Amino acid sequence: MESCYCNLEVDVNGEETFMVDKAVIAQYSSKLARLFGKSSGPTGKLKVIFHDFPGGAEGFELMLKFCYNNGSIHMNSSNLLQAHCAAEYMEMKDSVLGVPNLLEQTDKSLQEISYWRWSELLLALKQCQNLSTVLDFSNSLILEKCMDTIVGRMFLATEASPCPSTCSTDSSSAGVRFSCDSKSTESNKTGSFSSRSSWWFEDLVFLNPPLVEMLVRAMITRKLEHGLISRFLMYYQKARSSSAIDASEKIKILEMVIDMHYDMEYYHNSSIPFKTLFGILRISLSLNISKSCRHKLEAMIGSNLDQATLDNLLVPSPYGISYLYDVKLVLKFLKAFLRRGVVAPIRMKKVASLIDLYIAEIAPDPCLRPSKFLALATAIPDSARDSYDDLYHAMDMYLEVHGELSEEEKVKICCGLNYDKLSPQACIHLSQNTKFPSKSAVEALISQQSKLKNLIHSTTTTTSPLLFNVSSPCCSSSSVNNNNAQKGNKDKSIVLYSTAEDFDGSCSDNERLKAHLQGMQWRVMELEKICKKMQTQMAKITKSKVPPNSYARSLPKLCS
Repeated sequence: MESCYCNLEVDVNGEETFMVDKAVIAQYSSKLARLFGKSSGPTGKLKVIFHDFPGGAEGFELMLKFCYNNGSIHMNSSNLLQAHCAAEYMEMKDSVLGVPNLLEQTDKSLQEISYWRWSELLLALKQCQNLSTVLDFSNSLILEKCMDTIVGRMFLATEASPCPSTCSTDSSSAGVRFSCDSKSTESNKTGSFSSRSSWWFEDLVFLNPPLVEMLVRAMITRKLEHGLISRFLMYYQKARSSSAIDASEKIKILEMVIDMHYDMEYYHNSSIPFKTLFGILRISLSLNISKSCRHKLEAMIGSNLDQATLDNLLVPSPYGISYLYDVKLVLKFLKAFLRRGVVAPIRMKKVASLIDLYIAEIAPDPCLRPSKFLALATAIPDSARDSYDDLYHAMDMYLEVHGELSEEEKVKICCGLNYDKLSPQACIHLSQNTKFPSKSAVEALISQQSKLKNLIHSTTTTTSPLLFNVSSPCCSSSSVNNNNAQKGNKDKSIVLYSTAEDFDGSCSDNERLKAHLQGMQWRVMELEKICKKMQTQMAKITKSKVPPNSYARSLPKLCS
């Protein structure tokens, strides 16, 4: 039978209806007192409907116990947060008959949160997560205090190599009660430092992505090791994604993981392991994450591209793209790497070698467009390559597979070559290569001619002529006579080039030096003859318009 004092009907979030005494509740709640003070309706029964009461029916019932017990209530870790949120919602800030109001009592109890056991802290976090559906916890001091205590406990545990999570200890020296009493599968693995430092991973998997983000930011503020944070994020992503209901939930989890890694990389000077970044990339390929997150991931990978391997870059192309590998993605990595400004030469050369390997790998792809191939070939600065031989061989493969290309398209592709950085062998091969345009063959030959001229010029300008007589007492007469006979030289002397300092030493040293210099001189003479022949033949090509490739096949090889 309904009590005569129950003159107020309260509907709490549609979950349950309570009949209460309006006067009892109003004296503790400023919100209801203000509502009833403005009411101009009948003085009989009233009905109040709450749509967003924190904690729902359970939270409202907890508040009623406080009101009906004259401000007395037993609070612990299991109901403290509900009571605190209910007190804030109902504006229970005024004392009644000298009894502290509910908000004051909960604030006092929260001051002892640092003494709570680990399991009690986890319970408090779970309540925060449940209440977050009706309250904004982004600026909540109670959640901030709870997070700070959780992270502080992690930091102490990491520094002190804590016990497994199945144990519970008190730290009297620290003045706080340290406990790790939740039953975590990960924390049972006590055989290594990794397991000791990550004992809390499984305990926090229940958190939703927004609360994990808040937790990670608190970890960064407390300077928890970034490598440990990264491992937790990857553990969390794997655990939560395996039980996710749909793709949208997986996307939210992965985007949070990317955002947190990006913050550590760019705002806290952290170095994220390259293996971790590519692990995230592989996961993201099957999910439609936001453009901003994708750009962040590409920037992180690109800035550390010198740590990558060829296998890392061989990412399959997206669905609907005809070519085999995702060349566009690698180009984005390259742009991110070059955007970092001045890059150490050793890092730049590593990336150049890596890209040359990648170009050689994708060159046989018949669906790869010339524009993509050329974009990769020219993306690396010229200074990063000491030799263009690898790029030339990749172009050779590409032109062999794409024989249908026009002469104009072939010329554009060859724009990626620096002929001055091709070896003599590569230049000779190019001059005889019918797959390359005639213009490239001519440029290769001109480049080699220029190299020979420079070689002769540098040899003649950096040495001084010295005259060796055949009858010199320091020379072996038989060897000199043999040399003269072989070369058909009727003169009694040979002009050689050497620096003055080479003639310090014994007579035998001088003999070896003479033999070496003689060989060098004959080599220079041979190169001079070849240069003259090339000049003559090039002049004939210009006059008769003979295709250079046909001429190149008749040239003597410069390098044996």
